Amino acid sequence: MNKEEKKLLEEYKDYAARNGFRLNPNKAIVEGTLKRLLENEKKFGERYCPCRRITHNKEEDKKIICPCIYHKEEIKKQGHCHCMLFVK
Repeated sequence: MNKEEKKLLEEYKDYAARNGFRLNPNKAIVEGTLKRLLENEKKFGERYCPCRRITHNKEEDKKIICPCIYHKEEIKKQGHCHCMLFVK
C-alpha cells in the first residue's frame, strides 16, 4: 500500500468510526477499493465510488463521490455499502 492509499485508509477509518460503522475487515477489498478511488480521482478529478456508473454529468455525479449519498442507507439495509468498503 502506497503513502496515498495509507492516508486515504486512515481518513476512511476515521469517517467510519465517527458514523457508527467500520471498514470491511477483508483487507483485499479495502485495498482494491482505495486504489480504484484514487484512480478515479486522478482520471476524473473526484473520488467517485468504483461501484457506481459515472455519467460525466457533474451535477448528477456529485451523488457518487465517496462516501456517496447511498452508503448509509445501504449499510443500514444490507450491512455494507455497495462497494463493500464500509460495513456494520
